[in-house]
Amino acid sequence: MSLTIEQDKWLQKHLASRKGERRDALKRGHGYGNQLFIEQIWWPLMGHFNGLHPEYEVKDWRGRAYYVDFMWKLGGYRFVFEIMDYGSHGKERSKYRMDLNRGLFLQSQGFHYIELSLDDLKENPMFILNMLQSILSSYLVVTIEQNGEILRKFTKIERQLMSFAIRHNRILKPVHAARELELYKATVIKYCRILVEKGKLRAVPSGVSGRVYQYEYIGSIQSPDLV
Repeated sequence: MSLTIEQDKWLQKHLASRKGERRDALKRGHGYGNQLFIEQIWWPLMGHFNGLHPEYEVKDWRGRAYYVDFMWKLGGYRFVFEIMDYGSHGKERSKYRMDLNRGLFLQSQGFHYIELSLDDLKENPMFILNMLQSILSSYLVVTIEQNGEILRKFTKIERQLMSFAIRHNRILKPVHAARELELYKATVIKYCRILVEKGKLRAVPSGVSGRVYQYEYIGSIQSPDLV
């Protein structure tokens, strides 16, 4: 499918699902900079619009609504992309401070907040494309449904255990993992054995007894299975 056809379907879908101010915000806000982002960055990077929401309403620290340029929902992850134009964000000191505070607040709430220069979207889009490809690399190869949900091969506990091992130089000791993740030790051991069968962990025998007190993570630290 061409970008033009897919983008039109995507925008019409969001317009049809909105009413009142949320619909007006989309009509007003999806302008030149947003279109550049779609054409120069999003479509070459993704090739789909799954989970991407234009002019998405969020609340600031005062509970006031405003609209970010794009929100990408990927499972439990939330990525905000804001197109920053010097003319509208850099000349008014109060607006500049407000924009920075909003970004800081969203990060404090667990959002991945990414600001992009409109000038670079026009003059150096490959730089932005390469940087986003690096930042989002582990998310780009996951299987995503149209609503932005991830089709996962591993359970939440399995992903937690793999991430724990990566944080601890690839070594997972069940007693330590159970304490940090607030799980029963028996539960951790059960899922460690499952991950051994799935080829993500290796049991490490201890001494002459050969008993297993720890496991080694043998996957990639950028594996999409961790998402």
